Amino acid sequence: MKIITGNDLKTGAVIWWTGQGWSLHVNEAVEAGEDGAATIAAEEAARRVNGAYLVDATQDADGIRPNHIKERIRALGPTVRLDLSLDPSATPAKVL
Repeated sequence: MKIITGNDLKTGAVIWWTGQGWSLHVNEAVEAGEDGAATIAAEEAARRVNGAYLVDATQDADGIRPNHIKERIRALGPTVRLDLSLDPSATPAKVL
């Protein structure tokens, strides 16, 4: 599965494409499908996201997890300060 990530233009927060907007929680990300590049272009042109790109991910019983460690850290937070990590079970927070 391919999902889209980027940074919120206003805050710099890591955000994930939900199909209708952006969320801080990777578990709300949707499959980008064949339109991933077009979605990225449209969202960047509308200035809702910065530096967006496609990410390989898998979905299992625990939710959506990016395949590469870089995106896992972007999704869940630092690995050395667990108090700063995002809680995937927390109520999702919408960015846009």
